Amino acid sequence: MAKLQTDRRKFVKYSTLGILGLVLGGGILFSPYPLRAENRLRPPGAVNEKDFLALCIKCGQCLQVCPYHSIELADFTKGHGVGTPFIDANVRACYACEAVPCVLACPSGALDHNCEKAEDIHMGIAVLEFPDTCIAITNTPIPSGFNDKMHKFHNSVNNLTEYEEKMLAKFDEFEGKQCTLCADMCPIPNPINAISMINDGNGKRPEIYDGCIGCGVCQEVCPTTIPSIVVKPRVTYEQYYENRT
Repeated sequence: MAKLQTDRRKFVKYSTLGILGLVLGGGILFSPYPLRAENRLRPPGAVNEKDFLALCIKCGQCLQVCPYHSIELADFTKGHGVGTPFIDANVRACYACEAVPCVLACPSGALDHNCEKAEDIHMGIAVLEFPDTCIAITNTPIPSGFNDKMHKFHNSVNNLTEYEEKMLAKFDEFEGKQCTLCADMCPIPNPINAISMINDGNGKRPEIYDGCIGCGVCQEVCPTTIPSIVVKPRVTYEQYYENRT
C-alpha cells in the first residue's frame, strides 16, 4: 500500500510538472512573435527597452491612472514582454497629460521619474508613411462617419473621463472640413513645434518637427483606413529624418 501511495504521488507530481511545462511551452510555441524584439510604443518615460523589460513588475498601475485609457498590457501573443504596458496608437494614443500620471504611478523605475511634463516625453517620432493616401494632400474633405472608431472606443469604456469627453467633442468638429486632424489634435502644449500643415499643390501636407514626442495621436485620428501618418517607436527625429537628408 505504501509503495502504491508513493507511486501515486510521483505520478501526480510529474504529471503536474508536465502539464505546467506544456502550458508554459505553449505560450512560446503558439505565440506568433516568440523571439521578435520588442518594438512597441511604450508609455511616457519608458527607459531603454532592455532595462524596461527587466524593471517593469507588470503591476498595471500606469494603466489604472491613465485618464485616456491609452495603456494596454501585453498578452502572450504579443512577444516575450507578457504583462508589460504598451500603447497601440491605432486604438488609443497617448494624450501627453501635463502631470504624466503614469510615470508618477510607476514604482519600479521602468518609467523614468525625470519625465515630469509633456515636453519631457520622448516615445518615438511621427512619419508620413503613406502620403498617397493622405486626404489633406488631395484636399478631400473629412468624410461623414469618420469618427465612428473613436465613438466605438468611448462606448466601450465604462468610466469615461472628462478629458476624454473634451477630446471627443473637439474631434467631432472636423467632419466635412479640410483635414488638419494630425496637426490640430496634437496634444502637446506647443504643437507647432511638433507638426504643422504646409501647402502642397492644391492641398496641405503634414510636416514633422523635432518637437514631436511620438505620442501617436496623429496616427489615431487619421481618417484614412490605414493611417497615413504613423509613429516609429523609440526613434528620435535625428535618427529618422536627418539620416534621410
